[in-house]
Amino acid sequence: MKHKVLVLLGVLAAMAALIWAGAPNAAAQSAPKPVVRAILFHAEGCSHCRTVIDKVLPPLQLKHGDQLQIAMIEVSGKESYDYFRQIEEAAKLPPERKGVPALFIADQILVGDQEIPQKLPGLIQKGLASGGIDYPALPGLSDRLPKATGDVGACSVATPCPTPTAQLLALASNQVKAPGGSAPAANAAAANAPAEEPVSNGFGLATAIAVLLALSVVYALVAAVMAGTGRTPPVLPEWTASIIPVLCVIGLGVAGYLTFVETQNVSAVCGPSPYAKLFGFLPVGILGLAGYVAIIAAWAWGRWGKGILALYAPALLLAMALFGVLFSLYLTYIELAVILAVCIWCLTSAVLMAFVLILAVGPAMGVFLGEEAPGDEGEE
Repeated sequence: MKHKVLVLLGVLAAMAALIWAGAPNAAAQSAPKPVVRAILFHAEGCSHCRTVIDKVLPPLQLKHGDQLQIAMIEVSGKESYDYFRQIEEAAKLPPERKGVPALFIADQILVGDQEIPQKLPGLIQKGLASGGIDYPALPGLSDRLPKATGDVGACSVATPCPTPTAQLLALASNQVKAPGGSAPAANAAAANAPAEEPVSNGFGLATAIAVLLALSVVYALVAAVMAGTGRTPPVLPEWTASIIPVLCVIGLGVAGYLTFVETQNVSAVCGPSPYAKLFGFLPVGILGLAGYVAIIAAWAWGRWGKGILALYAPALLLAMALFGVLFSLYLTYIELAVILAVCIWCLTSAVLMAFVLILAVGPAMGVFLGEEAPGDEGEE
């Protein structure tokens, strides 16, 4: 009897030891895994965004699986673009760090297809080691995040995504579509909910500048028609033409910066990358540099030169300015209607060129009306 009791006690002790040893493991297995969440703002037509989405994020998604959740917000639409600009302003980002791709993780903001791959892996590891990172506390973000359940098209065990890139794309906020092509019910409800209309910033400015460009062209054409029929068009005082080289010097600075960005492969911020080169090989910035230099040369020759070239230099200046305005109008249209992204440097150059055209009308009309060139005064 005593032997059986000892055996029973031994068995119970062994079972207790096994349970004790297995308890921490069970607790560890039942504990939720830490998750790192981040937000990526990107835009259609942005080559740097495609680099991040197609080459940078998929390996990280493969490595960390469901412990990495990156919700993507596409900012080509006007409402989403203005929302992104509001986020940038709230973060007080300097101009050189504004643009897409922009990844918000914890209290960090990573911009460009160089900074994101350099710093994101370390931030993910740090976040997992510290117990996880939730989505950043951005204003209005909750309405744009994928829902925990019910989002049609989101990846799950029942509807897995075929590739990591597809999984990332499926998490894009307000971009997931139902099989019939309609937006999810959750997004539709959010869209119908009363909300404060975001203030249009970049697009409103670009539209106003497009109107200015169009009006300057109309003014130049009307003045040319009036001069061609022998009538004197309304022009600015003669001294205002002296402002033209000042505007061109400012334009040279803007065009020089754009040339640096386009030729040195600077990739911090996306602009209209598919349209940054004319005919696929000539950077628009270089074209701007050449245009401003040519306008300054024509202005100087018309003021101090002699002979037939000096006589027609103002008309040549007007023609070059008109071309510059029309090309700027084309680029502004591309920004507003095609890539849905605004380049503040391009808009600055457009405004400068519009004023150059307006100021160039007076001297050019003098040529059409038969006035003498400055260098020809007193010559027979």
